[in-house]
Amino acid sequence: MTLGRSAAAEVIGTALLLAIVVGSGIMGERLAQGNAAVTLLANSIATGAGLYVLIVIFEPVSGAHFNPVVSAVRAWEGQLKPRDCGVYVLAQVCGAFAGVTAAHAMFGLPIVQISKHVRPTLGEGLGEVIATFGLLLVIALASRFRVEAIPLAVSGFITSAYWFTSSTSFANPAVTFARAMTDTFAGISPSSVPLFVGGQLLGGASATLFVRWLIAAPSETLSNPK
Repeated sequence: MTLGRSAAAEVIGTALLLAIVVGSGIMGERLAQGNAAVTLLANSIATGAGLYVLIVIFEPVSGAHFNPVVSAVRAWEGQLKPRDCGVYVLAQVCGAFAGVTAAHAMFGLPIVQISKHVRPTLGEGLGEVIATFGLLLVIALASRFRVEAIPLAVSGFITSAYWFTSSTSFANPAVTFARAMTDTFAGISPSSVPLFVGGQLLGGASATLFVRWLIAAPSETLSNPK
């Protein structure tokens, strides 16, 4: 695939992902009539199901990253050229904002919004470290040992992480920036974005280093027994 086609896949895939995240949050909140647990359940199921399909259809075209941390790790590992990584990240950010805009338009909400949903605690930041660490761990190990299981493994982990992390598992800088622009159930205040993105970068780097150690080649392990 050409870089242009791969970038287009990243734009559309990330846009659809954000439309799913934000749109299902809006729909869930309207139908649940104030029951936050039901809203989160609807949001997590829709996100997991949609993410599975998006990975299946776009993985052969662009790798279905939809996430700057994933693209950065691929570049770090030499699987993506630095220039291509920059194009991917730009495509993901643009797609994320487009998806939020589409969700607002579908539900008749103001297109331009700033979220008031403050998520300020260190516990929520730790939630992002753990969510992103787990996501990158799933991607890295499945890519090496069970490639065919990647769509189900990634979507399954994200669905579960909605519930077991304090942050509800953003695990994606492009998603985080875009969700700062929606004052709906899925939103996050701009003041909380640095904490979340910092946690995501730390989690992604930690997972990458851990996987490198975990599956070190036998000769490397013998030469570096410690």
